[in-house]
Amino acid sequence: MSVSEPFIERPVATSLLMVAVVLLGLLGYRFLAVSALPSVDFPTIQVTTQYPGASPSVMSSLVTTPLERQFGQIAGLSAMNSVSSFGVSTITLQFVLDRNIDDAAQDVQAAINAAKGVLPGNLPYPPAYSKVNPADAPILSLAVTSDTMPIDRVNDFADTILGQKLSQVSGVGLVSIEGNQKPAVRIQVNPAALAGLGLGL
Repeated sequence: MSVSEPFIERPVATSLLMVAVVLLGLLGYRFLAVSALPSVDFPTIQVTTQYPGASPSVMSSLVTTPLERQFGQIAGLSAMNSVSSFGVSTITLQFVLDRNIDDAAQDVQAAINAAKGVLPGNLPYPPAYSKVNPADAPILSLAVTSDTMPIDRVNDFADTILGQKLSQVSGVGLVSIEGNQKPAVRIQVNPAALAGLGLGL
C-alpha cells in the first residue's frame, strides 16, 4: 500500500483536505507578525572635508557644492544630505538597499578624485569617506579637558593621539572629534600696496 493510495481512492475527501490546508494557510498569513520598524542596514557613506578657517558659506560654495555635483552622478544613490559648518563639510550619501557598500565606496573615491580639480588647492587633507549606519548612535563619548594646557594643545592631543589610538581598536568603525578648534591664518593681500612697495606676491 502506497502513501498516495488512500487519497486516490477518496478524491472528494482529498479535495476537501486540500481546500482546508489552503484556507488555514491564508488565515495564518493574515496573523503573521509584521515589524513596524524592521532592522535594515542602509548602505551609507559619509564624506568629511576639513578646510580650517573657512566660513560655512565658503565651505558650501568651494567644497560642498563641487563634491555634490560629482556624487550626484553615482549610480544607485537614493539620498544625499550635506552640512557645511565652520571649517568642516559633511556629506552623507545613502544608496539603494541592493547596492554593495564596497562598490559604492569605490565610486565615491572615484568621484572625490574627479573633483580634485575644482576643490581649493590649499586643502590640508583630501576629503575622507567612511562607511556609517545612520541608525547607530555613538556607543562611547569621551570629554577631554585640561586646567593647565590651552585648548589648541588639548585639541591636538585628542586629534593626533587619542583619536588615532581609538581608531586602531578592533571593531571601531568611526571616531569623530567634535568641538575642536584648529588654528588658521588667512591673509588678504592688497596688490596696489605691494606694487607701491616694489614687492611681489
